Amino acid sequence: MPPPDLLDPDRIRSRIGANVLQHIARLEVFKELNSTNSHLLGAPAPAPGNLTAALAELQHAGRGRRGRTWNMPPGSGIALSVGWSFARTPEDLPALSLAAGVATRQVIEALTGRAPMLKWPNDLVWNHRKLGGILVETAPQDSGACHAVVGIGVNVSMDRETLENVGEHPDSAIDLQKMANARPPPRNDLAAALIEGYFEMFRTFEKSGFRAYYAPFREADYLRRRPVTVTDGPDRLSGTAEGVDFRGALIVMSPGGTRRILSGDVTLRSGQ
Repeated sequence: MPPPDLLDPDRIRSRIGANVLQHIARLEVFKELNSTNSHLLGAPAPAPGNLTAALAELQHAGRGRRGRTWNMPPGSGIALSVGWSFARTPEDLPALSLAAGVATRQVIEALTGRAPMLKWPNDLVWNHRKLGGILVETAPQDSGACHAVVGIGVNVSMDRETLENVGEHPDSAIDLQKMANARPPPRNDLAAALIEGYFEMFRTFEKSGFRAYYAPFREADYLRRRPVTVTDGPDRLSGTAEGVDFRGALIVMSPGGTRRILSGDVTLRSGQ
């Protein structure tokens, strides 16, 4: 196995365009960290129009949605969080994870020529396997402002055993190496491109909200027109996913009628 492509803040900065680099208030790379999301949420929010970014080779308390743990071996993926200050909390803030998914998909397609699908509300999927996930966390600020942190984890290059164990069940995960036929992008290049992509995403979302991302999300929607089961605590709902609305809610057509789903775990029904 080749030596790991170690993350380097200077190499990442050198790959970010000057028009974006001037708006990065802080870019940090850690050998070890509990959580990149927690680190940024606990740090001062950036000034409006600026971005903070944190990456870690190893997270001791990385997490996904609904409190799940999420970790990967050093050198095998990207664990990146970016922070942004919204002057006013967007009405469609819950859809930010979908917009971030679109931005991530566009970056990966630009670097590999292949575009993963997006599984509501936060997964990147290729060949029915999970390539990565997104976690959005927010903290209210004074005068209606909001500090938003978007965390992204992407599997880049893992050995077979690790890849089999990193998913929720064996053979449920995939990495960019397999997706791109053993030619994944260098991790520093990927990190820089993601930071640039998220900067543009935040600026667009602040101006136009999720409407700017509705059509590209619909194009990449992994669940659309497929039979699903939604689980939220003790509640379960089965039906057919019919896409999302302009607020980012999942629309499910069930025997009881059309339902807007704001949160929950979604699985494809058996055999789908």
